[in-house]
Amino acid sequence: MLEKKKRRAIIVIVEFNKDKIQLGEVKQELISLATTAGVEVVGELYQKRESPDSKFFIGQGKIEELKKLAEENNADLVIFENELLGSKISNISNYLEVNVIDRSMLILDIFAGRAKSNEGKLQVQLAQLKYSLPRLRALSENNNKYGAGVGMRGPGETKLETNKRIIEKEIQNKTVELKKLVSHRNTNRQQRMGGSKNIVAIVGYTNSGKSSLLNLLSKEEIYVKDELFATLETTTRKTWLGDGKEILLIDTVGFINNLPHEFIEAFGSTLEECVYANLLLHVVDFSHPNYKNQMKTTLNLLKKLGATAPIITVYNKIDKFKTGFVLEDSDKDSIYISVIKQTNIENLKSLIKSKLN
Repeated sequence: MLEKKKRRAIIVIVEFNKDKIQLGEVKQELISLATTAGVEVVGELYQKRESPDSKFFIGQGKIEELKKLAEENNADLVIFENELLGSKISNISNYLEVNVIDRSMLILDIFAGRAKSNEGKLQVQLAQLKYSLPRLRALSENNNKYGAGVGMRGPGETKLETNKRIIEKEIQNKTVELKKLVSHRNTNRQQRMGGSKNIVAIVGYTNSGKSSLLNLLSKEEIYVKDELFATLETTTRKTWLGDGKEILLIDTVGFINNLPHEFIEAFGSTLEECVYANLLLHVVDFSHPNYKNQMKTTLNLLKKLGATAPIITVYNKIDKFKTGFVLEDSDKDSIYISVIKQTNIENLKSLIKSKLN
């Protein structure tokens, strides 16, 4: 996924008066996304506005400041936290003379590098095609002048098609292909649901420790790395809880704030795994300074998907507290654990069993 020469980027965050954002948290997450995509963030720019500038999204003074910042830091990429229309991408990149992408393009790029299965690759390609279609002219101009790379990479590194009708046809073809794979997934799901074992889905914000928990409970080794979206495919494992109780444990794709709707559409069948589960384990990185908002993001997306199964809130990473911590939630459906130290894992198993009886 990573390019031979690391891209150097300036990040841009625009806050509108109608929005209330936690600037530090938004900035840190954007930097983490860029790092995951193999990009080095070398500068940042922030502006508060009533509404987007009609030409550059940011004001004239700020676009000049951004150009100077990019030149001084030898940046070849600018990443906007805000979603940009094609005309804005074109105007900004022409003025700055560097590649310009937005947060959604960055996330889709990360997913492109993570996709391994045929279904995962198709889902990413479909999401990228849908996102690029209304921005086609700007993206093709961008790629021709400043090179493709981050933001438009995909499985197979195919060249960006510039013909709108060809892309529309490609979207139709990939939708048909994906439906066939979704049908196969649904058949497998029905077989699981028809079996005697309960299905427990692990959900949560990206990098909260979901895959690590799956590894620990199932005693298997699934790829784990301390980065955003380390795993993109869903994984199902038979898991023994003791006392004659065996479950099917499913690790799902990590959630993130403001997930591109093209992603939600394309990954619908994968995300639906949590809808058909008998129980959800909502894994929370309790050590993260923004964990409450991350919890809200996960719960809102579960609601949007129509997931109604009972939830156990699993506050993970308590090992990171050197002087103890204050209990956030003393509810009987919550538990505090450390996957790394294997703290409270047996109690978690008991809680799962009690919820499934």
